Amino acid sequence: MENLTQFVEKLFRDHSAEPCFMPCKTDSNRFINDMFQLLFPLDMPRNMEEYLLRFRDSELQLRKLLTPLKELLKDDPKSILDTFFGALPGVYENLRMDAESIYKFDPAAASVQEVIHAYPGFYAITVYRICHQMVRQQIPVLPRLISEYAHGRTGIDINPGANIGDSFFIDHGTGVVIGETTDIGNNVKIYQGVTLGALTVEKTLAATKRHPTLEDNVIIYAGSTVLGGKTVIGRDSVIGGNVWLTESVPPNSVVYHKSEVRIRSGKNFGEPLNFVI
Repeated sequence: MENLTQFVEKLFRDHSAEPCFMPCKTDSNRFINDMFQLLFPLDMPRNMEEYLLRFRDSELQLRKLLTPLKELLKDDPKSILDTFFGALPGVYENLRMDAESIYKFDPAAASVQEVIHAYPGFYAITVYRICHQMVRQQIPVLPRLISEYAHGRTGIDINPGANIGDSFFIDHGTGVVIGETTDIGNNVKIYQGVTLGALTVEKTLAATKRHPTLEDNVIIYAGSTVLGGKTVIGRDSVIGGNVWLTESVPPNSVVYHKSEVRIRSGKNFGEPLNFVI
């Protein structure tokens, strides 16, 4: 018990001396889920007054989340809240286009409502668009905290600093990674396991463009990796599955990985089969 007491004393000293600029994770998770329900409610409010009260509650939630960040904010909390909620109509319209795009191109989708409430890709895009608005307002820490919650829930990792155009489509989604300085145009479709990453992870490159650019109408199929801040995928290009790209391709390109499959009889198979697990 003496060792435990000493350890707790050390923790208390360390954390008391360090200023904490971290919002509560539980509160931030609740905030983003409430925001989703405000934009796309499953239980419709009985009237406009009740709907407005729900927005006021989310406004109070966000104000509370900003409190630990007050020394880091570029603007006063009231101005931040006014700008954030004032931007929601535009965020909502973008999300409607995203949902329509997923419904239009996914034959398994029975309705736009199914896309909105059942598709992890749409949830991840919703969280991204809300958090990207926070990044635009230079709100620190909070957008990344919320994005990581969505990452854990969906397996889709979209840095809120990325720039993503209209009618974005993530299908299946698990394992998708979109880096901070990625630029994505309109009508882009990405499938599971796609990485839009950096060639290097040196800290000195934090302020530079490290991630690729995807122009309008690009499709990237499952398992492909596109790396580098100077890498540009030209408009209307298709990147097949399991492709590794570190250089640009012109518009209207089709890039694919060709694998070789050999089929032979198991009889008279002289090579040893050694498996190491």
